[in-house]
Amino acid sequence: MSESDEHPPHQHAAAPPTRESAPTSPTALLKIVIAQGTFIAALMFYLGAMYTSTFYAYFHISLNALDLGFGEQVTQSLHMLKLEVLVAAGVVLLIVAVPWLTARSWPSAVTAPRAPSRAEVLAGRMQLPAVAVGVVLLALWSEIQPYGWTAPLIIAAGLLMGQFRDATGRRPTGFRYQALPIFAAGVFLFWALTQITVQTAERDAAARARDVTEWTGVLVLSTHPLALPTGTVTKEVLPSGVRHRYRYTGLRLLLERDGRYYVVPLGWNVKRDAMYIVRESDAVWIGLTPGTQPKLLG
Repeated sequence: MSESDEHPPHQHAAAPPTRESAPTSPTALLKIVIAQGTFIAALMFYLGAMYTSTFYAYFHISLNALDLGFGEQVTQSLHMLKLEVLVAAGVVLLIVAVPWLTARSWPSAVTAPRAPSRAEVLAGRMQLPAVAVGVVLLALWSEIQPYGWTAPLIIAAGLLMGQFRDATGRRPTGFRYQALPIFAAGVFLFWALTQITVQTAERDAAARARDVTEWTGVLVLSTHPLALPTGTVTKEVLPSGVRHRYRYTGLRLLLERDGRYYVVPLGWNVKRDAMYIVRESDAVWIGLTPGTQPKLLG
């Protein structure tokens, strides 16, 4: 008997593959926080720019004329904290989180996948019907306004449902069955969020333009006459010894940017009347007064 037969080479038992543990080092956590923070900031900037552009476009003002900074655009996105946005975010979060909340064990290469819950199996079977409903709603886009944003939201939800475990306990893998549907769901979610942003801005702008008497009042004093409508704006000529001889009242303020005041007269209509821009300077003094508030009943 040879020596190799007496002393066979030592064989190490292969350790079963285990799930990769989540990074716990401060550097890894910092990278995750920075990546997520960057994505959230970029999304808020986009939503803020979309909201601001749509809101002021209702008043025929270009977003480029406002020259808003990054922080101001991000702040404008807070207008999106509305019921429909919170509902849509809750639905997506629930669909994405349920597979991990219901997980009891992690399958490996040497162990069989765990048995899926009834909810997971049902959600997986509802993928195609949900996508089909969303496609039908897209075909009826003009008929379901102002709720057209529900169509891409339902399609996105259906695509995410396909990531649940099937009846055998396995999840989809690979580019075709996992990466592509998740990417498509993200596109439809982005589309739905954009539609909600536009509709919210248009609704807020229409509500703002409904009664200009509630806006902040504007008092203008000038050393020279201004081209303001005399029919709706009160013009007074003060004594000659006063530096600012021309006094204008009956104006309301929509917006102020870098010394430019976007003002309208009382009784202004967004669809037919002009808006006036008064620039503050040594020759023009501008004061702000409270607007007329509606009377409360009772």
